[in-house]
Amino acid sequence: MKSSFVKILLLMAGGIYFLSAMQVYCDSTKVTGIAADAEDLSPLANVLVSIKGYSASAFTNTKGEFTITVPTPGSYEIEAFLAGYKTVKLPVVVKQGSENVFYIRMMPSGFSTDVITVTDDHPRSAFDDMLELSAVLKEKELLRDLGQTLAMTLKNQTGISIRSMGPAPSRPVYRGLSGDRVMVTEDGLKTIDLSGTSPDHSVTVEPFTVERIEVQRGPKILIKSPSAIGGVINVVRNEIPQEIPAAINLKLGGFGETSNKGWLGSGAVVLPLKPFVIRLEGSYRRTSDLKTPIGTLKNSDIKTVNLAGGFSFVRNWGFAGFSIREYQTDYGIPGGFVGAHPNGVDISMLKRQYSAKLHLKLGSKFFDHIDLDAARTYYKHTEYESADVIGAEFRILDYNMFANLIHNKTGVFNSGTFGVSFETRNFNIGGYVFTPPVNSYNTAAYVSEELRASDNLSIEFSGRFDNNLIKPQQQTQLSSLDTVYQRDFNTFSVSASAIYKLGKHWSAGLNLSRSSRVPTIEELYSDGPHLAAYSYEIGNPGLDPETALGSELFVYYKDDTKYAMLTAFYNEISGYIIPRNTGIVNVATLLPVYQTTGVNALLAGFEAQLELKLSKKFEFSTSLSYTYGAIKNTSSPLPQIPPMKGESGLTFTTGNLVFGVSSEYAAAQNRLDDFEQPTSGYVIIGAFAQYTINSGKVIHNIAFNAENLTDKIYYNHLSRIKSILPEPGFNLRMTYKLLY
Repeated sequence: MKSSFVKILLLMAGGIYFLSAMQVYCDSTKVTGIAADAEDLSPLANVLVSIKGYSASAFTNTKGEFTITVPTPGSYEIEAFLAGYKTVKLPVVVKQGSENVFYIRMMPSGFSTDVITVTDDHPRSAFDDMLELSAVLKEKELLRDLGQTLAMTLKNQTGISIRSMGPAPSRPVYRGLSGDRVMVTEDGLKTIDLSGTSPDHSVTVEPFTVERIEVQRGPKILIKSPSAIGGVINVVRNEIPQEIPAAINLKLGGFGETSNKGWLGSGAVVLPLKPFVIRLEGSYRRTSDLKTPIGTLKNSDIKTVNLAGGFSFVRNWGFAGFSIREYQTDYGIPGGFVGAHPNGVDISMLKRQYSAKLHLKLGSKFFDHIDLDAARTYYKHTEYESADVIGAEFRILDYNMFANLIHNKTGVFNSGTFGVSFETRNFNIGGYVFTPPVNSYNTAAYVSEELRASDNLSIEFSGRFDNNLIKPQQQTQLSSLDTVYQRDFNTFSVSASAIYKLGKHWSAGLNLSRSSRVPTIEELYSDGPHLAAYSYEIGNPGLDPETALGSELFVYYKDDTKYAMLTAFYNEISGYIIPRNTGIVNVATLLPVYQTTGVNALLAGFEAQLELKLSKKFEFSTSLSYTYGAIKNTSSPLPQIPPMKGESGLTFTTGNLVFGVSSEYAAAQNRLDDFEQPTSGYVIIGAFAQYTINSGKVIHNIAFNAENLTDKIYYNHLSRIKSILPEPGFNLRMTYKLLY
């Protein structure tokens, strides 16, 4: 594994030499080049490129390419302008009979300009623009917000909380919804792991190597998930390249932090070999035990190796590609609390995924293109009581594919998607966990449409039908359950959203949905101890699907210096499936017993965001989110509901330097389910600085973060280990990325 990682890094380093040795000759009086986003290297269309002092100018095409004719060889200054980006001035020397090809990298200038995205799926809608403003982390923001895990990276996003059982097994919670109600995808494909089923299982995503993270919501998520009230967190890394870059792209980086003596090294290279393009990626992460203000969280170390390779065949008709990714991590689950082993539990996890994509342009007046995506994933997760004693083992072999047909604008419809998806999963469990081996099958059909009813009104609606067959491989009598049996579920989900433009800067919208979620294998058939979760879990083979009626009302304002959004949501869920602490301890294992049950639940709350450009150099941002959860029949609180939470920050920008201060705060949580512990409110302070060095073909991004400056003791309500130790103390992190 380590030798493969070293080989990849050597290949990337060799790419620099190869790129610098390349020469392209063209007509001596023509200047050609590529304009691209400096952060994610995506080509930029409609950039106005001109020669200072001359009338010569040109706009870039959809591939970011431009050509300008100059009168004679000599020294010139190129200017590149695009709304939303800082104007670039680049001195060039045009030589007779020599290379006159230039690469222009443009830095985004801030949130206040219109969203500009290069895409060949469909024109951007009001819904896309709203979500881009409120729920997208791009590469420069990712550099500053980067955490050890995907959940830690997203922790300051509005509506997001973190469920954790130590640093490694952390997962995003959205508006109080956890587990597979919040789907995680990579480049649009469902991420296969068990993080959605238990608090001790880690998300198999390396956040350092991604280009963009999107928190998607609204009707369109029915393309991926039947839960319209939840969300989809899509990680974009373009593992299978979709276009051929003009030159080799190389990214090298790493970070180090003090709270756990953690460090990471990473590299990715994209090699254009027309008509092919190859992408290689590798990273290695290592952390020690986490330090808190009152002690060290023992057995909380992490070691992760992440390797991937992908290639595409790109032509005018589209592209076809294939990739392989291997993600291997070893991490600890701390001990010392009720039901826990004194020294904790060690987990070893391996995921190997083979993926394929086909993007075929149809050239039809109505049908634009078809996307075919497929993946085969092998996942293995082993939990050790000691070095040689296996307490639990989980193995999954999953086949997943979808086919989407996207159509162009026709009549009142701006665009739309028709699709089908298929998934088959073989799930086996060993060790001292007594859940039977199960095969499951999912087939789904869905449609999503956007229409513009008028100049001021945009409407989006989606529908989805799912068939889920969950079939134990043999009839089994478990100690706490009746004989397990096959379950077959047919469910449907529908959702509609409308945005109305109230004026030049004001818009308001409404989401309505009816969605479903079927119980998982563990919720149906678990019957025994789960070692690393420190619980004795009893399922319920007779569970019915969850049915949710959701509503969301929002209003937002945006101009050149201000962006504000206020959202209120109200969700009623029939048969909401939760594992509840019964207060009983299993005498054989000394573990607390958790019984899976379905209740009628209410989840309601609000979110607020505000961004102000106070001057040319100062920006202020703040957000606040609150979720109320209750069991409708009794009005008693739902378990594991996050408290009111917010964050604020003040940023100063001068040239390529950005620095600022930030704060994260939460209220106390005293609305508790039985046997749940309260948590106090807190305010923690942080600071950051980020500097960008643009030296021609190479861009250096350096970020420093100081977290919990006062070393304050505070607790995350959704943490299973809050009974023994608080969250991390003071932490200093330095992150570096090189873009070539």
